[in-house]
This record gives sequence, structure tokens and C-alpha cells, in this order.
Amino acid sequence: MRDFVRRMDSATPVERDRAIDALRAIAILGVVLGHWLVTALVVDSGTMHGSSPLQYMPRFTPVSWGFQTLAVFFLVGGQVGAKSYASARARGENYGRWLRTRMTRLLRPVVVVLVVWTVAACAMLASGADQDTVRALCKLVWSPLWFLVVFAALTAATPLVAKLHPLWPFAVVLITDLYRFGLDAPGGFTSVNVIAGWLVPYCLGAAWARGDLHSRRTGWTLLLGGAAATAGLVLRAGYPAAMVGVPGLAISNLDPPTLAVVTFGLAQCGAALLLLGPLRRVLQRPAVWAVVAMVNLSAMTIFLWHQTAMIAVTATGLLAGGTLPGLHTVPDDPGWVLARLSWLPVFAVALLICWMAFRGYEQGRPRKKSMVVRKGRPARSAQTRRA
Repeated sequence: MRDFVRRMDSATPVERDRAIDALRAIAILGVVLGHWLVTALVVDSGTMHGSSPLQYMPRFTPVSWGFQTLAVFFLVGGQVGAKSYASARARGENYGRWLRTRMTRLLRPVVVVLVVWTVAACAMLASGADQDTVRALCKLVWSPLWFLVVFAALTAATPLVAKLHPLWPFAVVLITDLYRFGLDAPGGFTSVNVIAGWLVPYCLGAAWARGDLHSRRTGWTLLLGGAAATAGLVLRAGYPAAMVGVPGLAISNLDPPTLAVVTFGLAQCGAALLLLGPLRRVLQRPAVWAVVAMVNLSAMTIFLWHQTAMIAVTATGLLAGGTLPGLHTVPDDPGWVLARLSWLPVFAVALLICWMAFRGYEQGRPRKKSMVVRKGRPARSAQTRRA
């Protein structure tokens, strides 16, 4: 293990900003833990359906705020995408080749999970499984993929949006919400916020790549301004306090993104910028960096298979021990929360098994020689370059 840690540390270029990788890892793990904590699969009369503890215990809503980290992911995505495209242009690489490389890394593991779950759904239906149960399970796995579609679209548009000021998409979200809520207009038009809402942190990331967000004052302005705006929208304008989807609510801050979730994301982006210094100091420790690097190398695998891991544990528990607290029961009391916390390590083990089975589709074919010696120093491995 120590040898692996040393190799990961020595294979990382000196100029690499490890804090950016740490922010991406935090964002992915935040989404995973958020889904595991606020998503319940309730067994009722032989049928399994989705539910949420926030539906029954809204007082726990503030806890969920720490797990809504998509804005940080898009912030990092914008920063990395803009720098990657600028670097490709400097090497003389055309847009098509650059985009093809990035889309392959993004979409190859998606195809795998879609194929596996299509086969699984057909097998369950052929064996006589309840259709509502199969539908609920597939929705749980496939519904989070919307964010990858948006991320792929923004990545493809990087040359156009890299210099776009974040105020422009922010204005689109503001006008759309005024149209939707202020005029009580039909909601079809609001789908524009699916792109505009996440374009705000993506553009912030591109501005960061240009060197525009390096002052701590900017970080504090985003954090305090975004937090104050979000509080005002929730307390005074009637926006939901939950920044995640909650069954039964008339309005969701995520479907499509509302002004509240955008201002909340600005606060998170500010916090992320303020954390850069401390993260850089912590990540000088080789062991900490090795963990962050491994999460980044498998970020898509972790995201795509974390719901499958939870479903596998839920199904196994049902077959082995019947209805179990925190796994199959209605999430309507604090006891469910305590029981669910005890299941998280089991979910993590199941996810580790999925990671071992499917990580190769994300990382691609390893080179025959992952390390070569140049002038007495190990060159970067293919995996580290992708971290």
C-alpha cells in the first residue's frame, strides 16, 4: 500500500492543482451520500416504491443541503473543460478530436450501465416481477443520468460559453422564474432552466480558468451573497427549502432548476473557492492524495453504480431477512434515519464490488507500459493523467 501511495504521488505532475480534483471528489461523494440518505425503497404489499425521509420529516431538510453538490461539480467541470480546450488549441488539436476524447470518457461507462439495466429489467419482467417495482428500480438508476446529458451538452458548448459571463444565464433563470411564479404561467417554458441553471456554475468555472476568481474576496462574496439570496427566496418568496427532489412537493427546486437552487449553488461555489488553500495543504500528504486520485479515476463508475449498490443490498436484505428497518420500511421517524446510517457501510461494500466489476469501462484499456523512466524520473501514468 505504501508503495502504491508513493507511486501515485510521484506520478502526479508538480503543476497539477490537486485541490480541483478534491472538489470533484467531494461533489461526487456528496451526491452519492445524498441519494443513499434521502432515497428509500419501501416494500408495501409485495411492491417496492420510492420514498424520501424529507417527505415525512421536513425538519431534516437542512441536513440535505450539504449533499446537494452538483453546482461544485459543474464549477469544476467548467474550469477543467475550459483549460482542456485551451490546451488542445495550443497543441493544434481541432475541436472534433478534443470533443470526441472527452465524450468517450464520459459516455462509455453510461452505455454499460444502460445495457446492464436493460437486460436486468427484461429479466425481472420475464420472471414475473411486479411492473411497478421494476419501473421504480429503473427510474432510480436512470433518472440521475439527466445531469450527465446536461454536462455533456455544456462540455460540447465549451468553446462558445468559455467567455460567457455567468450573469447572462443567471438572468435567464431569473426571468424564467418571474414568468413561471410571478405571472403564474404554464411551466413548459421553464425547461430552459435545465441548461441555464447549470450554465451559471459552469461559466464560473470557465472564468476561474481565465484567472478571474482567484481572490478570497470573490469567494466570500459568492458564499455570503448566495446564502443571503437563498434564505430570502425560501423565507420570503415561497421557494421550497429542500434543494433536492422530494416526492409530494408541488414545486421542486431541481425539476427544473429554480432561482433558489442557482443562488444556493453560488454559495457552494464560493465555499469551494475558499477551500482551495486548505485543500492544497492537506493534499500534500501522499496518502490523502492517493484516495482523492482514485476517486477521480473512478468518478463516473461511482456515480453510475451507487444506486445499483443500494438496490442490490435492499433486494438481498429482502430475500434474506424480510422487511428490515432503514432498508424497506417507511422513512417516517428518526429511528429510520439511525437505521439507514448503519446501512451506509454495507452500501459502500456493494459499491466497491460494482467498482471492481465495471471500473475498466471508465478508465479504458491500460497501456502496455503505464510507467516509463525518463531521465531517472517516472513519467506520469495514463491513470494519473486522467485523474
